[in-house]
Amino acid sequence: MFQPNMNMEGHNQLHHMLDMTQNTSESDIARIRDDDFDSATKSGSDNHEGASGEDQDQRPKKKRYHRHTQHQIQEMESFFKECPHPDDKQRKELSRELGLEPLQIKFWFQNKRTQMKTQHERHENTHLRTDNEKLRADNMRYRDALSNSSCPNCGGPTAIGEMSFDEHHLRLENARLREEIDRISAIAAKYVGKPVGNYPLLSPPVPPPRPLELGVGNFGGQPGIGGEMYGAGDLLRSISALTEADKPMIIELAVAAMEELVKMAQMGEPLWMTNLDGTSTLHEDEYIRTFPRGIGPRPTGFKCEASRETAVVIMNHINLVELLMDVDQWSTVFSGIVSRAMTLEVLSTGVAGNYNGALQVMTAEFQVPSPLVPTRESYYVRYCKQLSDGTWAVVDVSLDSLRPSPAVRCRRRPSGCLIQEMPNGYSKVTWVEHVEVDDRGVHNLYHQLVSSGHAFGAKRWVATLDRQCERLASAMATNIPSGDDGVITNQEGRKSMLKLAERMVISFCAGVSASTAHTWTTLSGTGADDVRVMTRKSIDDPGRPPGIVLSAATSFWLPVSPKRVFDFLRDENYRNEWDILSNGGVVQEMAHIANGRDTGNCVSLLRVNSANSSQSNMLILQESCNDPTASFVIYAPVDIVAMNLVLNGGDPDYVALLPSGFAILPDGTSDLGGGAIGVADSGGSLLTVAFQILVDSVPTAKLSLGSVATVNNLIACTVERIKASLSLENA
Repeated sequence: MFQPNMNMEGHNQLHHMLDMTQNTSESDIARIRDDDFDSATKSGSDNHEGASGEDQDQRPKKKRYHRHTQHQIQEMESFFKECPHPDDKQRKELSRELGLEPLQIKFWFQNKRTQMKTQHERHENTHLRTDNEKLRADNMRYRDALSNSSCPNCGGPTAIGEMSFDEHHLRLENARLREEIDRISAIAAKYVGKPVGNYPLLSPPVPPPRPLELGVGNFGGQPGIGGEMYGAGDLLRSISALTEADKPMIIELAVAAMEELVKMAQMGEPLWMTNLDGTSTLHEDEYIRTFPRGIGPRPTGFKCEASRETAVVIMNHINLVELLMDVDQWSTVFSGIVSRAMTLEVLSTGVAGNYNGALQVMTAEFQVPSPLVPTRESYYVRYCKQLSDGTWAVVDVSLDSLRPSPAVRCRRRPSGCLIQEMPNGYSKVTWVEHVEVDDRGVHNLYHQLVSSGHAFGAKRWVATLDRQCERLASAMATNIPSGDDGVITNQEGRKSMLKLAERMVISFCAGVSASTAHTWTTLSGTGADDVRVMTRKSIDDPGRPPGIVLSAATSFWLPVSPKRVFDFLRDENYRNEWDILSNGGVVQEMAHIANGRDTGNCVSLLRVNSANSSQSNMLILQESCNDPTASFVIYAPVDIVAMNLVLNGGDPDYVALLPSGFAILPDGTSDLGGGAIGVADSGGSLLTVAFQILVDSVPTAKLSLGSVATVNNLIACTVERIKASLSLENA
């Protein structure tokens, strides 16, 4: 649980100590106070100078306050970085390890959190004071310029009340825009239930992406449509431009969708029926009664998927809103779910310098990391609003009713999230995902997972967001302990390496799905174990080696839990059991960066010490990530010289990468409700293996059948090795 308010901790601590005195002897309390937080100072000496002997006898002797040992402080500091809010079990375990009382551990963490908050507030105050001084200086400069200004016609001083024609015109335009904003706000305040009058709306250009305060540099790894955009999808090609007559209807639809989302996120039974495992199921008849309006009846052959999930994430609400409203940041953070995304038109950028009232028409393609599951393209409007209680809400709703298309296979009913501010930079997120989809193209291997709603459901969105927020928080950590071997403590080096790993993950995820933007060719195989290949030409791309790149992927089922598969594939000690390209060499981890509480979430730099002395050693960049709904182990060979530059803070955009790796999903047969897929040792796994190999360094060369056969054999041998190793381990 998170602390409710930092300024109440001292008060709670006092009450706790008063309660403890009823069950604790005075000597115990004194001993606890002796070893209080390390910032405590020593008290006065036992004997006070200048006091008479009688006074000294009558005055009780004060005990000295002792600091914790350096070892105790280092251990608690290290634990604080991973978990600033330890529970009772963790406090007791720490107390046993460090030889302290659980109360001392509790008080130390309370004081440490207060100290961190004070430092943060002091930094913010300094920043605000600097901005204030700058504004005051600008104000004085403008006053001086105004007092010394002269009339361009007569050369005399200008009167304050005079106004040029251009300024008058700008003020009239400003007043008109204010009236228009008020009119849109009035529509958004209450759904009127009838078509809005046809009035013109401005269509300003898309605002440039703004980097997150917690982000590693700029999230703009995917430009506009995404860094791995191979071509336009079927739905995007069929969409025509919006007309002025469409825009009022879009506003009306967005406002109604916002009202529905808020109710869907807050209402309980009978709209949401609680299952035995704690999950919620939407009662479809009750939904139709509660929301008779909407985007129309469900198309024939479409299935309904509805889910709701709540979590507390380590990111403040303002940054979360910006992440969702900036298509580059959004598609990067959710690269495992969003294969491509683009903002087609911005109808409103919001008011008062934030995203309150922002309205964007978008298209996106949602994926499961496997070529056996068709992607879901959607054309929709995204609307952001700050509610009356300060909660932020972001809602999507399909615009297919405006632009009917035979290419539509997925409709987004009002879906999105509510974001509530929490103490200490945390946010409570309630996510609702409600779609109607034609899933007849899904392979039987993935049918159970997709039909359960967990492949594209709210739980997957929230689990991904939680993991990525931890990654960002870890990236911004400054006090990195240098005691562990291989830990990268150079802040610039950490940022560069994380940015390079982020690009590697995006490239892998965008190239492994069954996107409509690129075509897979199926090689001869045995049904579900078919190997699918795809070729691409790489020209003038500094982040990819030039030439013909052959991608190959296959998906198959394993009778082993996702957790065990993930642990096996990410562990460098087992790598020579499945990695044919390592040639039986010994794999060692040279450096790593932790990406959150789960030890499996990290970026590693591996070195393959070749068994053949005539061959040079190879470096491998690897990122492994695990959450309750999906796991990834993604890697790419890297140049030693280039990685040295990156580790010293150099630009990672010019490091050529061809990522390969694994996507691990549950098979849908085990219980997902308790959030135990990434943790529990149960159920089977759906494993996707994907390779990217440079088969010819000349982009204009023709692909040979021999190259295809080589890659096919490589992936087939890798699959067999993984099956053999895990079957022995499972036995």
